[in-house]
Parts: sequence; structure tokens; C-alpha cells
Amino acid sequence: MTTTGPGEVSAREAEVLEALGARLSNAEIASRLHISVRTVESHVSSLLRKYGVADRRALAALAGGAAPPEAAPPGRTAAPPGRLAGLPAALTSFVGRERERAAVLAAFGESRLVTLLGPGGVGKTRLAAVVAGDAAPSFPAGGAFVDLVPVGGGFVAQAVAAALGVTERPRQPLEDAVAERLGRGRSLLVLDNCEHLLDAVAGFVERTLSVCPGARVLVTSRERLGVPGERIVPVAPLPVASDAERLFLDRAAAADPGFTADPAVVAELCARLDGMPLAIELAAARSASLGADGLLATLDDVLRLLAGGRGAVERHRSLRAVIGWSHDLLGEEERTLFRRLAVFTGGFDLDAAVAVTCGGGRGPVADVLGRLVDKSLVVRRGGESRWRLLETVRAFAADRLAAAGETDETRRRHLEWAAAAAAALEDRPADEWRDDFDAVADDLRAALAGSPPGPGAVPHRLARALGRLCYARRFLTESLDHYREAAERAPDPGEAARDLRSAADGAHAVAPAGHHAFELLLASADRARAAGDGDAVAVALAAAVVTANRFSAGFPVEVPHERLSALLEEAVAAGDREDPVVAALLAAAAAWNAGREKMAPDPVLAAAAAEAARAAGDPVLVSAALDAVSTAAATGGRLREAYRVTRERLSLLAAMSRDDPRAAPEITDTYNMAATYAVATGDLRTALGTARSALEDDLLGGHSYLSESSLVLPLALTGEFDEALRRAAGMWDGWERAGGPVAGWMSPAVAAVALVHGLRGDDHRYRFWRARATQVSGGPRNHATFAAFADARVAVHSGRFDGAADLVGLVFTDFPQGRYQTYARAAGAELAVAAGLPDAAERLASASAVAGENDWAAACLARAEGRRSGDVAALAASVAGWERVGARFERACTLLLLPDRAAEGHAELAALGCPAPA
Repeated sequence: MTTTGPGEVSAREAEVLEALGARLSNAEIASRLHISVRTVESHVSSLLRKYGVADRRALAALAGGAAPPEAAPPGRTAAPPGRLAGLPAALTSFVGRERERAAVLAAFGESRLVTLLGPGGVGKTRLAAVVAGDAAPSFPAGGAFVDLVPVGGGFVAQAVAAALGVTERPRQPLEDAVAERLGRGRSLLVLDNCEHLLDAVAGFVERTLSVCPGARVLVTSRERLGVPGERIVPVAPLPVASDAERLFLDRAAAADPGFTADPAVVAELCARLDGMPLAIELAAARSASLGADGLLATLDDVLRLLAGGRGAVERHRSLRAVIGWSHDLLGEEERTLFRRLAVFTGGFDLDAAVAVTCGGGRGPVADVLGRLVDKSLVVRRGGESRWRLLETVRAFAADRLAAAGETDETRRRHLEWAAAAAAALEDRPADEWRDDFDAVADDLRAALAGSPPGPGAVPHRLARALGRLCYARRFLTESLDHYREAAERAPDPGEAARDLRSAADGAHAVAPAGHHAFELLLASADRARAAGDGDAVAVALAAAVVTANRFSAGFPVEVPHERLSALLEEAVAAGDREDPVVAALLAAAAAWNAGREKMAPDPVLAAAAAEAARAAGDPVLVSAALDAVSTAAATGGRLREAYRVTRERLSLLAAMSRDDPRAAPEITDTYNMAATYAVATGDLRTALGTARSALEDDLLGGHSYLSESSLVLPLALTGEFDEALRRAAGMWDGWERAGGPVAGWMSPAVAAVALVHGLRGDDHRYRFWRARATQVSGGPRNHATFAAFADARVAVHSGRFDGAADLVGLVFTDFPQGRYQTYARAAGAELAVAAGLPDAAERLASASAVAGENDWAAACLARAEGRRSGDVAALAASVAGWERVGARFERACTLLLLPDRAAEGHAELAALGCPAPA
């Protein structure tokens, strides 16, 4: 098999890729190739990076020669490297334009933004498609061809993302996901028909080019974008006496294979049509019925009305006159369908066309539609049972619709079709609807935007369905907007309360989550009060109390405990405690709000909340309650208990719908906490596996800096230094693209990068990343445990003991969020021993008291004891401990302390790119 990608693929990686194409598991691949499962995981990770895709399904599709499915939504397709997604299939021959083709390719050598500029109907789209096909081999990172005709303002990123097959993820806006995909190498993005979105496209293009140095953008428009560096290539009509006549004869022969005409008549026809390709094609479509002489005579009468010069404005008027002439030759039923099709901003299928007509079944509408295609007024998309109107033709049809007084009624039918289409998509299995949603999404959005303002049953149904569909499609921010609009459109306050609750759930997939979710829940409670629904009030307020305590990091200002207590009292008074869901949420709120400190639930009440949630039988509620149990255990220093409970949360994910925003808080939090507690207990192999699973998850995966940070930490601790540093670059870039928010949860991963540099003896980069760890945490005390551990571990390795006493004192401080305190104290105790501090034995004893909670710490303390006492058995036990947790670097360092195995340790350190410890 052949492999193509932005990075070179090794022979072994090619074998792994082929096995993935056969749908083998990692264990099966390892057995077939006689390598370890861990090595398979490493190859899969490398292939994901090199091919720029985010899951095994995509790699399997590449191995089979297909376009890989998009990482998040199964069923969505994207182009593999070196191909352009969405490139229109050619249904007819391409005539002329050699000069323009050469001009565009040459322009890309001087500018990263090239605009094909010309009036409607001049052939910009077709030229762009041909040029993009010509240029594709020069862009190994691939790209996309995006038709912006149906796209409304504010949805440019969605259109590009849908074409590229990328999605929005937590803490990674959709624009960042697009930029990340285009930024992986030389890529080409074609934005077709931009004139109605100039400001939006200009901003999108400028931002994309600024962060994607290898990207090139080709634009077609009637006006220039005005972006710095834009290179204009004018697209003029086809030259008469050459290409214009060739185009006419080609299209006339398609309509009538026996067509013949006097060359002089054809030349005159093309001259009268100003060489405009669309006008020529419309005329040629009538050649079978009128003949060349009849065409010329009829067109002459139409065009004689146009006096004056033949400049661009007159040429555009000429084109509209030809469209009008072609329209006037239609029968009444053809005219009726033609003008009503103007309500579709994008393409449509037969059922959609039937829906906007007044009467008529599929058969009659299909017949009329076929006649409109024959007359070139409607275009059928190649290989699909879908049709569209070219934008210039659609504008004319919209004028005819308004003149007939049918605009409002046809838009009403369009809205009803959109609501029904969205509902049908919701009812389909998850793997089967995403491509169909992308095909109609712009029309669904347009139907909602064009509906009468205010509440209404049909627009409400459509807005709610769009909220659900966009969430499932991972247009997360757009989903929130639709749920908010659904609440405004709701026919009664009870429905509005439901919509706001869905928005609050979905907000957990968009950063910052906590504050927005809290406000939406309070708004939901307000609407529930207006509806007189006490249970809904209780559910919303209890969820708000939980959110403010559990996700307090997402709040710019902490919500006072007194306010939360008042909200909880109101929830208790409003709800029916016999209702299992109400009871479960009230119990969870009571557990989280038992004390004044956030993220510190009461362990007894947390256990009661878990029982109440299990009685409700809802895996989402059970997972949320178990998070209170695990957090309470971790706060009490019972890390292994917290880890066990979190593994139970992991087992619940399979029972949750990934297309329902209700599951968002649990999916995003469970993976993060499972990896966190695996690291906290020293189970580094599982932590790596969990973090890699998160990267493959359709909500968290891709290159979200949340997922990357969960992987960097165990990579550093296991000694996988090279991959840790590669991941660190993407993690930091993602954080900066997100605006550099305070992200204390990311601080340990950033400190782990500092640790790697320190262990490799790079003091400059160690200090650089150490400062970054403080930067992301928002202060030196927040999430500082792991950073203090890194300082202590680097001090031991480097043999620099200045200030060792102060550092040891620091790591034995009780830190807030002390999940990594066992690491810090174990490293601190070893530092006390190595530095010869007088209280070393006392520090060892203190750290050993909690070492049972962390296998890494236990191995470290065994080594520290071996250092202190010269006990070879303790050092051997330390080596065995490092082998159990998979910590290559630490094992090598410990081997240096065993004279008969020191050479083995030196060799391993050299392989890891690290100097021997001082």
C-alpha cells in the first residue's frame, strides 16, 4: 500500500496503518507484528499526528484508500492529506481560461491570498475548481473547497469546518480547530462566492493566514476582500471568436447531439451575449428547440432594449435579461416551481422541492424539475439527488417570487419543511445523519432567521432541534445560541425552562463553563417559576448550586456561600422530594454546599447523593454524584478511593448519549479526573491509556489543550520525554489561541514540561516553563503542588542544594488541591537525604506515612531510603517499583546507585537524552 502525508511514514508505521485498515485492535496488531501494545500505541499516536486526523476510524479509512471520517462525528467525511474536500465534480468540459489559470498559479508564488474577481455568471466558480484541482498536488496537507452562497453571516467557520471535517471542542473554539487543521503544513482553502459576506470572510481569512503560515487561500468574489497582501486576478468574459463559440457549441451539442449552425451566427450570438459563460449556457440550452437562427432573432429582440455602452454594469443587465428571456419561455407550472425554489439558500432534494410547492406530488414535481434542469435554470449536483440554483439565477427567481406576492407564503412552507427536516434528522441513528445535516444546515439556519420574530410553535421546534443537532455536530457555541433562541421562541415558559437547561448543560463543553452554566440555570429557574413548575425550579436551582461549587474555576468571581445556601433552600421548598430526579439533585447540592469552601463536598452527604442518584437510575446523575464522592475522598487524602470511584464513572460513559448536552459535564470531567487520579496514585500506564482515549473521544479529542495537558503529565513521569515536549507545544499553542485564560488545572502539565527540561539539564527552558506554570495557574499558590515537586526533583538530579531546606519545607506544606502532594513530599524527602539535611529521617518518615496512596512515591521513597542507609535491597525494591509504574527515567537513575547495574542505567539515560545525575 502507499501512504501519503505531511510527515514521512516509516515501514513499521505503514504496517500498523494497514492493520488498522483491517480493523484490528491494538492487542491484535501487537500479536501480528510481534511488538508490544505500548509500541503499537506509540505508532498509532504518531500516525494520527502525521496524517492530521484525530482517531482510529480516520486512519482505518486512509488505509482503505477512502476519505477518512471526521474525528468526532462518525459518518462525516473529510479529505485525506493532499486532497481537497468538497471540490466540485465536473459534469461538463472546461473551455478556455489558460491565461487565468496560469495567472492564479503564478500569483500563489507571490501572495498567500488570491482573489478571482468578476461579475456574476462570468465563470469564477468553475475556474476556481479547475485551478484548485491543478494546484492540489502542491498542497500535501490538503484543504477544502467551500461554497459560501448558502452561508449566512456568522457561519463562515461552520462552513469551512464542515468541509474540513473538524469540530469544536472544550476550550477550543471552532475557528481554532479550523486553524489547527489548516496549519499542519501547506494547505489550500478555496472560499467561493464571498461577496455577501465580505467583512466576515475578510476577518476569517486574515486570522487564518496569520496563524497558518503554510496555508494559501483562493477566493472568488464580485468585490475584493481588502485584506493586506491580497492579489487580484480579474476574470473577464470569454473572448469572442474563440472560447465563447467553443463553449456555445459544446453546450448546444449536449442539448442536441445533431446541432449545427453557421459559424457567423454563433459568433454573433456570443457577441450579443458579451461572452458571459452563464448567458451562453442558458442560450445553448434552448438551441434544440429554437435553432441558432431562432436563438439569434429572439435574443436580438430582448437585448435591443438595452442601450448604451457595454461595460460591466450593462453586461450584468444583459445577463439578467437573458435569464428573464429564458424564464419567459417557461410554461406556467415551470415558472411556479422555479420562483418558489428561490427560498432555498443552498441545495435541495426532491422532498424539499415538493414541500415548498402548493400541491403536486413527487412525480409531477420531479418532472418539472427535470425540465428546469434541461433549460439550465436549475443545476443538478453531480452524483447526488440534489439540485440548486446558481446565485445569479436565484436572485432573479426571488424577484419573480416577490412580484407574484408569494414570498411570505413560500417562506412559511420553507420554515415548516425546515422544522420537519430537522426533526427527521434528530430521529435518525447518530452515524447516519451528519452528512445530511451539513447538506441542509444553511437552509435550516436561514429558515429560522427569516421566520417572524417572537414566540411560535414552528420556529421554536426548529430552534430546539438546531440546538441538539449543532451540539451533536460539535458546533458547540452555535448550539448554545440556538437553545437560547429556542427559549425566546418558546410558546410557554415551561418549554423555555427546558431550553435554558439544555443550554446550561451544553455550556460545559464551551469554556469558561461554570459561570455561563450557572447563569443559564438561574434563568431556567425563572421560567420554571413562571410556568408554576416547582420540580423544574428545584432541578434548575439545585444544579446551579452544584455548578458553583463543583466548577468554581469557571467563575470570574466566586459565588458567596450565603447566596448558594439561599438558592438551595428555595430548591428544597419548591420541589417534590418523592420525585427521584429532584431528590438526587437536591442531595448532590447538599453535599457540595455543606461547607464554605468550594470543591470540598461532605463525604457522608456525597455518599447519600450517590445512593439517591442510583435510585433515579440516570447514569448522568450517578456520575455527577460519584464526582462528589471522589472529590471528598481526594480532599481527605484517600487518593486510591478517589481513583476507584472515578473508574466507576468511566464505566458509565458508555450509557450516556453523546448527542445530548446533558452528558457534556460528565464526559468532559470524567476523562480529565480519571487521568488525574491515575497519575495521583502513580498508575502511570493507565493514566497514559486514559489520556490517549480522551484524545480519540469525539467531544474531547483532536488537539484540545485540555486533552493534551492530560497526556503531557504521565508522559513526563514515565520518561517519554520527546513525546511530552511535542505535545507540550500543541498544548501551549491551544491555550494561547483560546486567549490564555487562567487554567489552574493545566499548571501541573506545564510544570511537567519544566521538569523534563530540568532533568535534561536545560536550565533556561526549565526556568522558562516553570514561569509558565505559574502564569497559567493565576498565582504561585494555585495548583502549585506539582510545580514544587518538579523543583525538588530537579534539585536532586542536578545536585544543586542551595536553598534545599527552604524547598523541603515548602513541599511539606499543605497545598490546596493537593492531588500531587505525595509526589512533592516523596521528592522533598529524597532532597533532604541527598542534601544531607539534619531532618532527613524525619522527612522520610512523614512522607512514608502517605506513600501507600501513590506507587510512584513509594518507589521514590525506597530509593531515598537506599541513598540514606546504603541499603541495596531498598534500591532494588525501588527499581522494581519503577518498572511496575513504567517510569523509565527514574528506573535508570536508580540503576546508577547499584554498582553492578550502573552501566545499564547510563545507557538508558543516554537513550532518553538526559545527563547522568550529579
